[in-house]
Amino acid sequence: MRAVFIGAGSLALMTARLLLQHNHEVVIIEQEKSRIEALADIVDCGFLYGDASKPAILREVDPGHTDILFCITGDDKTNILASLVGRSLGFKRVVTKIDDPELEHVCIELGLEDTIIPARTIGRFLTDMLEGQDPLELSTMIRDEARIFSFVISDSFNGTIKDLDLPEKTRTICMYRGKDFFIASDDLPLKENDEVVVITDQESMPLLLERWKT
Repeated sequence: MRAVFIGAGSLALMTARLLLQHNHEVVIIEQEKSRIEALADIVDCGFLYGDASKPAILREVDPGHTDILFCITGDDKTNILASLVGRSLGFKRVVTKIDDPELEHVCIELGLEDTIIPARTIGRFLTDMLEGQDPLELSTMIRDEARIFSFVISDSFNGTIKDLDLPEKTRTICMYRGKDFFIASDDLPLKENDEVVVITDQESMPLLLERWKT
């Protein structure tokens, strides 16, 4: 498989080395020439100099033959912009890293479904570890065709969970309203900016994206 990274930070380099160990093809886009020169001899992958938020630069890494684009620089705005450009150019999958949790809803509303917040992920991992839980438990349960999907309620929707126009093989798991968490029930009323989390199958993802990622 082929992966393209935007930014040659520590997270990108660690992930790139792991992918290279598994014989995947890796390209790193970096806009500091000195950084590329320092890494070229120690990381056996392709490098491209330039600003990855520019369509011309991203086109050079061949979006149609790239399996995943990782936008994981240290700047949230750069990551979001590069992700949108990458999606418009036809990358099969785009991963967006943000450090500010307040930007998560923005990413969801923009249709950037693969958003990661490192501090939150690590925090949950450490909390589960302290409480004696297995952090890998969920990842082992969600397998094969099963997918987790979330979307934000728009101001045009007026109803409850049972009024959602969901595909047949889709069930609502929970809902977030700001920092409040709610277990899903059919009569749970939904408001603008509520985030709904569902479990679905792979075939239903295009329908969900069409309905809720506009």
